[in-house]
Amino acid sequence: MAEFKYEITERIAVLSQSANGWERQLNMISWNDRPAKYDIRDWSPDGSKMGKGISLSHDELAILKGILEEMEL
Repeated sequence: MAEFKYEITERIAVLSQSANGWERQLNMISWNDRPAKYDIRDWSPDGSKMGKGISLSHDELAILKGILEEMEL
């Protein structure tokens, strides 16, 4: 597996927490020294491991926000 570098530049929110302590978080993350993107993924209690997730640009997050505002939740 190829190595990659990341830096959490801003911790925004914890969306949920599982029984084993993993948290689904919304953060700003810079991947491989690129500009930071909004990122949703699961993190281990000590922050040393991450699960699969999704990174969104500002424009993609704005589109998603518009869609969610139109939905009945």
